[in-house]
Amino acid sequence: MKKIVAIITFTILTVILFGAIYPVVIWGIAQFAPNNGKGETISVNGKVVGYQKIGQKFDKINYFWGRPSAVDYNAAGSGGSNKGASNADYLEQVQKRIDTFLIVHPYLKKADIPSDMVTASGSGLDPNISPQGALIQVKRVAEARKLPEEKVKALVEKMSNKPTVMGTETVNVLELNIALDKLK
Repeated sequence: MKKIVAIITFTILTVILFGAIYPVVIWGIAQFAPNNGKGETISVNGKVVGYQKIGQKFDKINYFWGRPSAVDYNAAGSGGSNKGASNADYLEQVQKRIDTFLIVHPYLKKADIPSDMVTASGSGLDPNISPQGALIQVKRVAEARKLPEEKVKALVEKMSNKPTVMGTETVNVLELNIALDKLK
């Protein structure tokens, strides 16, 4: 009987701790984050068009494309494919992405494609690509928009985010495409 009371007591305390106290503490901490923890939105003309830290799908020829997503850009179910680098299904999927990329970018060779353009991130929601991933798309985007390549390349270089202290240089795809829409 003592053990049953202890188990029930532990269960009730655990439910109170993780079902009530922990969520309230996290909510309280979030109130100090940008936008009260609801995410950093990006707006154009007063309309929210996306989030700064959540990738979204761009597949039109006149826009820069982001990283592939293992979860089809579903923020409610973020996650990777959980397939290792030697998994046959995974390798086939990456090869299909490479083939598709080369069809739309016939001026490239397979070796020119950075890995971030054909592999999904761990969350499947990475909003950034490498500057190399953006630069290899400049020709396609410039041709589709009838803009000089130099102008589009300069925009990519301007939109590249340098690391503050450590890390790699990145380009936020949504922000880049918004700036691209403003180019004349």
